[in-house]
Amino acid sequence: MSLARSLPDFPWDTLAGARQRAMEHPDGVVDLSVGTPVDPTPAFARDVLVAASDAPGYPTVWGAPETRRAIIEYMSERWRSVTLTEECVMPVVGTKELVGWLPVLLGLGDGDAVVYPECAYPTYAVGAQVAEARLVPLDDPSQLPTDTRLVWINSPANPSGQMLTLPELRAWVQAARSHGAVLASDECYGEFAWDEEPISVLDPRVNDGDLTGLLAVHSISKRSNAAGYRGGFVAGDPTVVGDLIGARKHLGMMLSTPIQAAMSAMLGDQQHVEEQRERYLGRRSVLRPALEGAGFRIDHSEGALYLWATRDEPCRDTIDWLAARGILAAPGDFYGEASNRHVRIALTATDERIAAAASRLSEA
Repeated sequence: MSLARSLPDFPWDTLAGARQRAMEHPDGVVDLSVGTPVDPTPAFARDVLVAASDAPGYPTVWGAPETRRAIIEYMSERWRSVTLTEECVMPVVGTKELVGWLPVLLGLGDGDAVVYPECAYPTYAVGAQVAEARLVPLDDPSQLPTDTRLVWINSPANPSGQMLTLPELRAWVQAARSHGAVLASDECYGEFAWDEEPISVLDPRVNDGDLTGLLAVHSISKRSNAAGYRGGFVAGDPTVVGDLIGARKHLGMMLSTPIQAAMSAMLGDQQHVEEQRERYLGRRSVLRPALEGAGFRIDHSEGALYLWATRDEPCRDTIDWLAARGILAAPGDFYGEASNRHVRIALTATDERIAAAASRLSEA
């Protein structure tokens, strides 16, 4: 059987009917189903990309020295990480690639458990399936199975926007270490925390200054409106990072030289991130009260680029209700059985489309 046939159907393919209904709205569809940025990639990053485009030689899997330094400086200055060396970091070809392939790259397989949140980005489970490891959706670190080899945490979380507190992060680190497991913290939405402080797993408050078994995963897709660049990085335990580099050398998993240059420039600039935060805050301030006024309850949503909304009904009924008003959202059943009464509503649409959605909700 081919790999594609052994995996579940791609979730967004199941939205075809709702998408068609939403597109029939006389003022067009408001697509809030996928968290893809719509605002411009910073001009300075595009300039750097062009300037680095004469790149006849192969890049390295480990990344250029300038890339590694940019990652280290960003993690130190923005996330107060434990002191990192260049052996602690590696660029990746978009963080979905890393999430999907990490169990394989770590050599996991039959007899190994991959733990991830009960309400979670589906690629954590897909990565475990590709490796033929055991899938364990779990929210309680004290209940880790004895065969746990990889633990995924995600804060701020996709889809719910839930954020882990410092004590919760410490509990996950301690539990993973007690099992000799790698703990991978997906921090790709960290720049967009609204109601709580975002904390990296590499912060010494979390790990007591010890990187053993820890990986932090970051991306430029959301923070810099650069999803099309497919740039990100992993940072943490130098032994684990070294093993990843060694495996990836054989597989050609290397980030292109121009994208590395642009990513380095973006990581070194915080102003454009703050400007984007303000855009999303503005959209959130329009969309959240409109949803609540239409009878929705917003749960969690302390961070990330989504509103985790419910009408206390099956999520596919809510998807149909929204589609009848020309609004497309992501059903909660994409993210696990525990989420089938919620929908994920993205803030990643233009101001005009967010206003259109709010207007339609106010007429409900």
